[in-house]
Amino acid sequence: MNFTKHFFRWVCIASGLCSGVVSAASLSVKVMDEKGGMLEHVALALVPQSGPKPTLRNDHAEIVQAAKTFMPAMSAVQTGTAIHFPNRDTVRHHVYSFSKAKSFELKLYIGTPAQPVVFDTPGIVVLGCNIHDQMVAYVMVADTPWLAVTDAQGQGRMADLPEGEYELQYWHSRWVGRDEIAKRRIRLSGAQSETLIIGERP
Repeated sequence: MNFTKHFFRWVCIASGLCSGVVSAASLSVKVMDEKGGMLEHVALALVPQSGPKPTLRNDHAEIVQAAKTFMPAMSAVQTGTAIHFPNRDTVRHHVYSFSKAKSFELKLYIGTPAQPVVFDTPGIVVLGCNIHDQMVAYVMVADTPWLAVTDAQGQGRMADLPEGEYELQYWHSRWVGRDEIAKRRIRLSGAQSETLIIGERP
């Protein structure tokens, strides 16, 4: 038995050098307003600018109606995601959107519609209820599986990313009425962090 040969083969496999594994990176994002307050419900997307395009995963997601509120208030999904809209209230809702990225209506209903709504175009989708005007929610649709929404501390994190060039896209509801999504070009290598300031315009 050639001990040296087998030893170096073991080192090669253990280190990932022989397996073709791509080095993984991660990104932590902190989002604030102009006064330094942490911003919740900021949608984040990392769209690769180099290497192969991410595969569409045919994902499913859910936006619930309960207590006459959409939950979650902000979603970030990959293009092609099918979103279900269960109504868990005891009153009927009429969910709709007139946004360019997705226009649809789910007329008065209780329970869960048989078919989800497929969000097949990148962009911002504003949701409403035709019966209860206070009900509003937002969906950012992006051509990537690497997505996050900031928490109450203004923090969002994406992990297990291939190293390389990305476009960081982000959007907050204070920009409602504008189609622009803010963008920043970044290069990821290892664990990184970014701080974003959300102003009145993207």
